[in-house]
Amino acid sequence: MDPIATEYVHTVLELGEHDPGYVDAYYGPPAWRERAAARRASLDEIRGRAGALADRLDEILAGAAEGDRRRRATFLRGQLGALVARVDLLSGETMTFDEESLSLYDAVAPRLDETSFGPVLAELSLLLPGEEPLAARYESFLESFVVPEDRLGPVFEAAIDECRRRTLQHVPLPSEERFELEYVVDKPWSAYNWYRGGFESLIQLNVELPIQVDRAIDLACHEGYPGHHAFNVLLERHLVRDKGWIEFAVYPLFSPQSLIAEGSANYGIEVAFPGEERLRFERDRLFPLAGLDPGEAERYRRVQRLAGTLGYAGNEAARRYLDGELDAEAAARWLESHALMPRERAAQRVRFFDAYRSYVINYNLGEDLVRSWIEGRGGTEESPERRWELFLDLLTRPRMPSELAAAADPGRVKSR
Repeated sequence: MDPIATEYVHTVLELGEHDPGYVDAYYGPPAWRERAAARRASLDEIRGRAGALADRLDEILAGAAEGDRRRRATFLRGQLGALVARVDLLSGETMTFDEESLSLYDAVAPRLDETSFGPVLAELSLLLPGEEPLAARYESFLESFVVPEDRLGPVFEAAIDECRRRTLQHVPLPSEERFELEYVVDKPWSAYNWYRGGFESLIQLNVELPIQVDRAIDLACHEGYPGHHAFNVLLERHLVRDKGWIEFAVYPLFSPQSLIAEGSANYGIEVAFPGEERLRFERDRLFPLAGLDPGEAERYRRVQRLAGTLGYAGNEAARRYLDGELDAEAAARWLESHALMPRERAAQRVRFFDAYRSYVINYNLGEDLVRSWIEGRGGTEESPERRWELFLDLLTRPRMPSELAAAADPGRVKSR
């Protein structure tokens, strides 16, 4: 397996020379990256090598018993299948949104129509009465909970400290783990974790648009603890350093690994702040730091919980846009009317569709598959220790999204 894993890393790095956003993180031997840059292998060469590696893995899987060897081979086979699909896309092959998401992320999001979001929109309309369109009323509501620029630092630092404190109570991380926080603008995303290896991350927060107070916990958990930073630290320690699985020293963004990464980072918010604990922390700590009225925290949380269930509307906008049913302006209008995104946020999201395409399913479908997998095994809010145990297992053992989907309780996978 080790020679196949090494060739896999070389192949990923070579594809990264053609696709600048493909290699999200790499902390293997620097000489391997230099080799990839020097070789400049063609897309056809890369595809041929990936196919040959996949054939070797198929032979291994045909005779491998359950255990680390089979799990490792299954993971590598899935990653290589996604690599081939990415090469095909870069070579000009066209795929529908669903074909692309299945090829790259081993999953397909449910298809929903306008009526699917009607009940939630109707409930929000009652909570936010007025004569203007609901999207405008919701935007006005959000404006009352924006964190002033001069308070962003203290608010985010408090959120990150609390997310880290709660995570360390259940997840043993190396004492030398650390991250650097940086504020940026002009990006298609709201935040990003760049893992550098050596248990270190750069977390960038996009402050181009107004940031509401609830985004502090969202982003601190998702990008930091127990999300991307913790996930990558655990992979490096347990799989790369302890087991010597060099394939985890490279992270190809457009791959099944991303659904697990994004889904666990989103679900990790519930794991770290079960029940009403998030509301209490935001009300008692973050609202005062942001200069906001703590008396409005409960109402704000109620509205945001409802609005959060409109997440799959973003998938529908992306699907219709990338399948050519909507142009950019119409996709932004869809996001405004069905996901209640303010106009500027909707435009930013369409730029995200342009850059990352079907990647959007990894956030909501990924979260729901992770939730279903964990809670279906007893990791419920009533059993927090079991929930953390399963969450940690998910972050330290390679799995394919289809494995989570096959084990999912359909009643727990929400169309939200």
